[in-house]
Amino acid sequence: MKTTLADLVDTLGSSLHTYLAAAGVWSFPGDEAIKLAIVDLVDDQRSLADRAGRLLEERGETPPRPVFPIRYTATHDVDLGAMLPRVLNGLRRQIGHLQRLVDAGGAPGEIELVLEAREGALQHADVLEELARRSAGTATPAP
Repeated sequence: MKTTLADLVDTLGSSLHTYLAAAGVWSFPGDEAIKLAIVDLVDDQRSLADRAGRLLEERGETPPRPVFPIRYTATHDVDLGAMLPRVLNGLRRQIGHLQRLVDAGGAPGEIELVLEAREGALQHADVLEELARRSAGTATPAP
């Protein structure tokens, strides 16, 4: 059975947005604001995952090494504006999973870290949703 901290490390490290940042995927020009927002999200989540990993190591446990699903490899050449709804859906699922971890309870230090991850994810989701609204407002219909 996975501990709360191991689940947190795995959840934060195996997301689509983490893959997009880690794989250095090429994206079309004009996606800079989206790219920067994703990088900010991943940096914040990587910091939280590192903190959780250090706590696991202090307990003599080995932090899990997150793995990306093979389906992510189809995103090697992307339009981030078109990919944004998929990133947001994954982020919303991640927020729901983090809430379930909180609801399940656990050691106070662990739950605070999960709550911090959830709150950060909610804040980043707000930024990405705003970028999605702007992107939808400036999209031009295909001829």
